[in-house]
Amino acid sequence: MSKPLKRVLIVGGVAGGATCAARLRRLNEHIKITVFEKGEFVSFANCGLPYYVGNVIKKKSDLLLATPTLFKDRFNIDVRVNHQVLKIDRSQKQVHIHDLVRQEKIVESYDYLVLSTGANAVRPNLPGIDLPGIYTVRNIPDTENIKQWIQDHNVKRAVVVGAGFIGLEMTESLQERGIKVDLVEFAPHIMSNFDPEMVTDVEQHIRSKGVGLHLREAVSGFEKTANGLKVLTRSGKSIDTDMAILSIGVKPDTQLAQDAQLALGATGGIKTNERMQTSDPFIYCAGDSVETHDYLTGKPAMVPLANPANRQGRVIADNIADPTTRSVYRGVQGTSICKVFDYVLASTGHSEKRLQPKQYEKVYLFPFNHVTYYPGATKMNLKLLFDPKDGRVLGAQAVGVQGVDKRIDVVSMAIQSKATVFDLEEAELCYSPQFGAGKDPIQVAGMLAANHVRGDQPLVHWDSLKMSEQPQILDVRNQDEFDREHIPGAKLIPLPQLRKRLGELEKTKKVYVHCAVGQRGYYATRILKLEGYDAANLSGGMTIYKSLVAADKMSKL
Repeated sequence: MSKPLKRVLIVGGVAGGATCAARLRRLNEHIKITVFEKGEFVSFANCGLPYYVGNVIKKKSDLLLATPTLFKDRFNIDVRVNHQVLKIDRSQKQVHIHDLVRQEKIVESYDYLVLSTGANAVRPNLPGIDLPGIYTVRNIPDTENIKQWIQDHNVKRAVVVGAGFIGLEMTESLQERGIKVDLVEFAPHIMSNFDPEMVTDVEQHIRSKGVGLHLREAVSGFEKTANGLKVLTRSGKSIDTDMAILSIGVKPDTQLAQDAQLALGATGGIKTNERMQTSDPFIYCAGDSVETHDYLTGKPAMVPLANPANRQGRVIADNIADPTTRSVYRGVQGTSICKVFDYVLASTGHSEKRLQPKQYEKVYLFPFNHVTYYPGATKMNLKLLFDPKDGRVLGAQAVGVQGVDKRIDVVSMAIQSKATVFDLEEAELCYSPQFGAGKDPIQVAGMLAANHVRGDQPLVHWDSLKMSEQPQILDVRNQDEFDREHIPGAKLIPLPQLRKRLGELEKTKKVYVHCAVGQRGYYATRILKLEGYDAANLSGGMTIYKSLVAADKMSKL
């Protein structure tokens, strides 16, 4: 008598669920795999939704990465769209499903169950939240409704609430369609996963594109007007608009798991182990609804990004196909990237906010994406965070026009490899004038950080200086730079004159050195150190000082 086929049911057919199904088939030809998706589409590119609204992506079909027919023909996987799973019966290893088209209830049995239920867009309980013209951006029908509203109501004004990934991308997409956008953000700065001084240039850039940027503003409600809508804020602002887009985050869809009494974690996601098993060993979970762990700290973490969801789906498939495998999920770093108009923002690992109160150090640099003698070079702002004791890389943020993605990808791999800043300074990276420099920005960041760990370049930071104590600040820029702007109380000695004017500095008092970005400050610091002065370089120089002022981070000094 032949052994019955193993049956795997997957709830949710986008990133994690679709990846799990396809990987599982490649590992085993005889497992029966069924995917239930409550929506109309399976395996669609939700990261491309804002660009479909903005008509950068012209056809809806371009968002469809796979169809039920493709899954059946290519992988022999049964994908059922418009099927909502209502209940998990763990004792019987069954799920209860509602066929939304035929309006029928069915029951299916499983050997293993995979939950990839995703997350729901946050829609806060505010006055007027259910008025027509207020949308979230989570799936293809959402974008179809937005495009239809724009067309039917000849939309000229829009308010986007939330300045994270979707908020910035929707702001660009709507503004590029000729719609005047007001972007409202509760936090003091855009992109909460970045440190504030890293995004001040981007905020200015957004305003330069005609967007009304409202920071530190919380939406308190919506009102219908004769000509559209009115968005109200707690501070008393009132913004007239034709429509509103809510992009204030997502909440994991854990209702099925809760009803089945599966354990939830500290973050509110479905708790899993390193094999992506839930508290029931026959039920796995992947994607935006799952709680895993932070790769750097091991602490519980929930990061709703496509890359982690796909990796989790593969790990689940490996473990179902072969329970003896050692395929495990390493954890999340939060590596991400976002474009808004001409700027690109990317990060990996931890920001300062996430590292505190852990001991860490940081360096800033402002390199070009490739050598300046080759046409088209553009600057980027790069920040590297590391452990001051052993130099282990903890995180990085980069903002620029070109070349940002590959630098952050290198750091992401460094974090995965538990690499140090000494590894970064020794990295052998691609170089040709069109693509980089003989010393790549990542190598330079490693060199700066390694110099600090070795003690060759003591670093200090503007936001740790006590200006009230009248520190000895040495400005080594040129006279014309000093005349344009300078730190109150700073002493100017241009770098070429420093060796002859050392006597003008108090040798018994620490010298805090700065230039425009940090390079000349480093040279000056080495001169002073070799001459017996207690000196430290103010990382990022005047550039970071201005960014901190713009981000209102200097008021405490």
